Amino acid sequence: MSEFEDKVISLLEKINNKLDKLLNTSDSVSTSIKTTASSTGDEYVKPSALVEKQEEEQKAIEKPPVEGRRVCPACGGTAFNTEEDKTQVLFQQGGMKIYAKKYICKSCGTEV
Repeated sequence: MSEFEDKVISLLEKINNKLDKLLNTSDSVSTSIKTTASSTGDEYVKPSALVEKQEEEQKAIEKPPVEGRRVCPACGGTAFNTEEDKTQVLFQQGGMKIYAKKYICKSCGTEV
């Protein structure tokens, strides 16, 4: 490898080590981040990919995905009435306004 590639590899390793210290990751995660060399070339795992994966896992833990339906945060209901939200104008053309919609839970009345 050339000097430039060696410098890039050493800088990436330093960045990975610093990220490990900042994120306080476990040993199993830190070993998956480190660079690995294969016979065809060098393969790297981007540190930002690890951070994005952790954020997605946190979101999945906080709110499990419901298959395409709105869920009321107060009661967990899925039945809503829709009304125009006159405080938010989305589009106006020729004097006609199109407003945003607000969803009101049928069981508890909470606006979503």
